[in-house]
Amino acid sequence: MIPRSLPGMLVLGALFAAAAPAQSAPDGKQISAQGANGAPACITCHGARGEGNPAAGFPQLAGMGGRYLEEQLNAMANGSRVSPVMAATAKALDPAQRQAVAQYYAALPSTLDTDQLAATAMHPSKPADTGAWLATRGAWDKNVPACNQCHGPGGIGVGENFPALAGQPAAYIAGQLRAWRQGQRPPGPLGLMPAVATRLSESEIDAVSAYYAGLPTAAAQLAAQANAPAGAKQ
Repeated sequence: MIPRSLPGMLVLGALFAAAAPAQSAPDGKQISAQGANGAPACITCHGARGEGNPAAGFPQLAGMGGRYLEEQLNAMANGSRVSPVMAATAKALDPAQRQAVAQYYAALPSTLDTDQLAATAMHPSKPADTGAWLATRGAWDKNVPACNQCHGPGGIGVGENFPALAGQPAAYIAGQLRAWRQGQRPPGPLGLMPAVATRLSESEIDAVSAYYAGLPTAAAQLAAQANAPAGAKQ
């Protein structure tokens, strides 16, 4: 038998449910500034504007693809991307929080001058300049495509899946290339990066990493030379 009071109980239950506050979506900006669930604030290492910290080897996050950033956080949380520094932070955040903070950084303006950087792709390079050659021409004798083919002219990044390389710390870029060689990062789009990384020598990894790390400064110098009065150019 159904108690006569059941309809009233259902009505009261519905009223209480309607009155209960809806759970708010995670705030990516707040997580970046204050941390969450015991995880430290992202700005501690990655800067107040997501600009990174080259001296300490912490990469820029601002303007990176949201999908890329979320995938990296998820990979560090589940261990498929080995990161002693980030693993605990990524695990502390739940999936919705990881998505929120990824989208927050994706929406921040990049600190890069993408026009200046893109122009460097037209600047001639020589085989002896190993880093520039690999970035702009590749090493087809080893089936290594130019880095710019996927990461954009001047390493400015392309879409949601190919992050910017320009201005990232050399130690960070080199560390990630070596991580792919050792199977410590997911292979990424089309499974390209482990194959590329294993075909590069140690000196080539260091050279191309240093090239991209110094590219914003080099791009600014090239732009200044191009804009200088004719008599001032050397």
